[in-house]
Amino acid sequence: MKAYWQLTLAQLRIFARNPQVLFFTLLFPIILMLALGSFLGNSGGTSIYMAVVDHDGSTASKQLLSTLSENDAIQLDKSSDVNEALDELKNNEYQVVMEIPEGYGDQLQSHTDESKAFDLPVYYNETDASASQLGLTVVESAVDQVSKNIENYSPVVAVQPEGVRALDLGYIDFLVPGIVAMMIMNNNMNGVAGQISAWRERGILRRMQGTRLKASTFIAAQITARVILNGLQALLVLMVASLLFQVQVNGSWLALLTFVVLGTLAFMAIGFIIAGLAKNPESAGPIAAFASFPMLFLGGVFFSINTMPEYLQPIVHILPISHLSTALRETMNVGTPFFDLWTHWLTLAAWLVGAFIIASRTFKWE
Repeated sequence: MKAYWQLTLAQLRIFARNPQVLFFTLLFPIILMLALGSFLGNSGGTSIYMAVVDHDGSTASKQLLSTLSENDAIQLDKSSDVNEALDELKNNEYQVVMEIPEGYGDQLQSHTDESKAFDLPVYYNETDASASQLGLTVVESAVDQVSKNIENYSPVVAVQPEGVRALDLGYIDFLVPGIVAMMIMNNNMNGVAGQISAWRERGILRRMQGTRLKASTFIAAQITARVILNGLQALLVLMVASLLFQVQVNGSWLALLTFVVLGTLAFMAIGFIIAGLAKNPESAGPIAAFASFPMLFLGGVFFSINTMPEYLQPIVHILPISHLSTALRETMNVGTPFFDLWTHWLTLAAWLVGAFIIASRTFKWE
């Protein structure tokens, strides 16, 4: 146990005494977050994915759909089941769902100045706040045009918006969990691969093997030091995001910490595999970069994985970083309970076990 704590403290001192390590592990993610958050802030995409459930099927409802489809910012889909459309809304496939009830056309034909405006249910996904608000604006403009087309204009149709997830989120809320996931990947997969390869080339691992030090103690100390480092860095990123951008953690801090630890272990295991395959530190870096670079764009760090092309979806849903970023985002933004995210922590655990089995076979002291 004494050797374990000494190795853990030694690893933390190595981090603290290397200015480059401190910069890239602590300051770089914060600088990246500040840059993207300042430029993009709460902005979102310009394409609105919208589903319409037309129960009326009248000429008036078709004219409303035609008005909506003329807007280039809207990707309009027709659905026959409102519950199915709402399920897809909750899964972030749509930002807005509009329901046209029966009697819509008759109400417009019989409307008088004394008539009450027809309520048109419109559901929006507040997890994607900017796109949803833009969608509501477009819908309100379209139904207002319907009213203006009636002689002696008075409100004929009134939008009744209903939030499916009562959250006030912007792009920065989407970005911060992705930054934390990127940090965990870089610190552990790239960091472990480079450090272990360098220690092997300098003979440090060989000298450790010649002592009574057990491999399990060495690995446990590495894990502990990196879990502490990642936990402190995640806390620092969240503090800066909270102070400057008012980003909040809506879910359980314990669940958030659990995913940080799971992500750390999974990417450490992958880093040990790369260190075992690399012949020297010079080759470890490019191998780690070759593995990590695609994950930055396919793992939901900066962009939603739902917007990825269909042919990439099977690959995206296998990557560990996509599950880590999604789990962190669901925990922070939506407050989803830990056990409801079982697919994500189970996938990360599978990567952890599988990668450590492979790492145990590829790891070399010399």
